[in-house]
Amino acid sequence: DRAPIDTGIDSVTADGMTVTIHTAQPCPALINYLCDPYGCIIDMAYGVQEDSNVAGTGPFIAETVTDTEWTLVKNPDYWGGDVKLDKVIIKSIMDGDTLTNALQAGDIDAAYGMPYASYSLFESDDFTISSAATSRSFFGQFNSQSEIMQDAAVRQAICMGIDKEGFVDVLLNGKGEPAEGPFPASFTFGDSTVKADAYDPDGAREILETAGWTDTDGDGIREKDGQRLTVRWLTYPGRMELPLLAESAQASLKDIGIEVDVNSSQDHLTVVADPTAYDLYVSALVTAPTGDPEYFFSTCTLDASTKNRGFYHSDDLETLAADLHVTFDPAKRAELATQMQQLILDDHAYFFASHLQMSILARKGVTGLTAHPCDYYEVTADLDLTD
Repeated sequence: DRAPIDTGIDSVTADGMTVTIHTAQPCPALINYLCDPYGCIIDMAYGVQEDSNVAGTGPFIAETVTDTEWTLVKNPDYWGGDVKLDKVIIKSIMDGDTLTNALQAGDIDAAYGMPYASYSLFESDDFTISSAATSRSFFGQFNSQSEIMQDAAVRQAICMGIDKEGFVDVLLNGKGEPAEGPFPASFTFGDSTVKADAYDPDGAREILETAGWTDTDGDGIREKDGQRLTVRWLTYPGRMELPLLAESAQASLKDIGIEVDVNSSQDHLTVVADPTAYDLYVSALVTAPTGDPEYFFSTCTLDASTKNRGFYHSDDLETLAADLHVTFDPAKRAELATQMQQLILDDHAYFFASHLQMSILARKGVTGLTAHPCDYYEVTADLDLTD
């Protein structure tokens, strides 16, 4: 579900093993885009088959694909050397308890996306846990077309009323990092360079009171001009952290007088197509899959962005984004990215809750299965099962 980037490529030519890419305008991040994990080299002579299958260059070949299970077989012509396993079966198990039980029972050999409460069950010599900090961020976009979200006081109070540390420490069992902006602190343009509103329930209450949101009927939820302060929170269960974040925010925001109506739907992309159906869209995204900041802004914050679910617009941000797109110096790119982050944070157009610590749990005997910082590249030629 990766959004396209306008690289301005106008021609691609090949001379033996040398490929020359020409762009109509400067594109400093082109090399980053070419390294995107979602970018694949495919055999065009093979074409696209009736089952949508294509021929790629990876260590495995897709033999069968369904909505819940993929069967991969060894690619005998793999360019990267010998592939250790003849077959890999990947299952999609959405229910956390079912996933936990399957690994415990030996029905599966490894799992990604295990409920955080289940980790303690696998802290023994019979299992291994591989973890890596990633740039997958859990964040919300305020719908600027929603009347209630056009009130800056409401947006700021929500930003101040979400307990990020409590969410990470309690509901994620410490398996993550509270966020300031879209990028973790390991980046030169990451969290250490920007500042979001701190968790401050008392300050949030004061902002709402000053803006005229008061609890006139004593039921714990504020009103203004006869309107109840209810926020429609749209998210999805495909990332197990997202319903947990909704649960956490529902509790902490109720404490300051905001009612949160959660819609956690597998059909969220249909819902999000109607701007009147939600006030706040909360999702997860790998914000810097190739280590460059431009992808996040191009995808989520600009007029032309395909995932600008809050319909946010800023003249200043558009100008900074245009500068970023043609700036080659890495230090200057980092500086521009920091300015852009701080701008959307100061506008209270987005909030960022946490960054994912990716973990893969495997039973003893599984080797070569390692969590990767970009949240991809787990199934490789090195994957093996020794017993």
